[in-house]
Amino acid sequence: MVLRDWIRTHLKGDRQIWWIVLYLSIMSVLVVYSATGTKAFRELDGNTEIFLLKHGSLLMLGLVCTYFAHKINYIYYARLAKFGLWLSIPLLLWAFFKGSTLNDASRWVTIPIINQTFQPSDLAKLALISSLAAMLAKRQRFMSDPSVLINMIFWIALICSLIVLSNTSTALLLGATCFLLMYIGRVPVRYLAIMVGACIVFGSIGLYLGQRFGTATNRIKSFMDSDKVVYQVEQSYIALANGGLVGQGPGNSHQRNTLPNPFSDFIYAIIVEEYGLLMGGIPVVLAYIWFLWRGIKAIQKTTRPFGGLLSAGLTFSIVFQAFASICVAIGLAPVTGQPLPLLSMGGTSLIFTGLAIGIVLSVSRDEVDESKI
Repeated sequence: MVLRDWIRTHLKGDRQIWWIVLYLSIMSVLVVYSATGTKAFRELDGNTEIFLLKHGSLLMLGLVCTYFAHKINYIYYARLAKFGLWLSIPLLLWAFFKGSTLNDASRWVTIPIINQTFQPSDLAKLALISSLAAMLAKRQRFMSDPSVLINMIFWIALICSLIVLSNTSTALLLGATCFLLMYIGRVPVRYLAIMVGACIVFGSIGLYLGQRFGTATNRIKSFMDSDKVVYQVEQSYIALANGGLVGQGPGNSHQRNTLPNPFSDFIYAIIVEEYGLLMGGIPVVLAYIWFLWRGIKAIQKTTRPFGGLLSAGLTFSIVFQAFASICVAIGLAPVTGQPLPLLSMGGTSLIFTGLAIGIVLSVSRDEVDESKI
């Protein structure tokens, strides 16, 4: 009774989103603990609790961010987004030129003192989508002013071209999210075409000058080659086949020993292998679909453009990333290295995902006066 009263008092917004977050978080702890077993034996003499504690701590920190973010009146995120947008430019450049390198890509910036790395692209995604929602909301009041649209296109092309220097898939997903958000915001077709053209031109330049041109082209060629299956995908297929409908049981994955990054990029394959399609694979997909539905409901419910666009944009970003990761695991997309939001073992990406969900929940509280934007 006390817990129920606390939940009703402190957890506001869409209750169904809270249940989705709880389900994915519990599943994340269970699967990551299992998937990191082999890594722990190789690196930490079998001490699997180290990875569990680290992941659990970051997951809890992400949920704390969700809690506090949903308490804040979402109007303030329009102002914070402007600062985040300008801050992301030097951070993305610093990550490219001076950042920590992993798998031939410099995507990480190390935070001094705490010695924790984070990807500036996570901040850039959150800031760009929030800023774009604010600019689209303003445009509803100034329909005849093309300068607002040109400003949007400039920022989209700039941020995506900086991200593509070291992370092709993230830039593509962010560009697709922005395009869909502008379409929902009733941007004329000619400006949508300009946006696509600008992203193609500047994105191509960034890709060519960046670190991932060779990797991106090789992955696309491998995906298009029907006679050859990439090693990671082949191991993922085996995990999916092992799982079948009912799975091998929690902690009984075999492919965690051979599948690269089973706790991050290919965690969906481990979910299916251990819990099967009926108890793991399908419920996870349905959870993301239901989250998408609840997130875009804000467009129908709110009378304030900024809230609906902000909720829809952040929801699209999370769900697009989720389905990109799932499609890679089942062989429907080239290998991208995208983690599964709220499920994969990650660093500060869990925190930024938590912030994004908190903002969506804040919108669902419907507390803002849109005239303040």
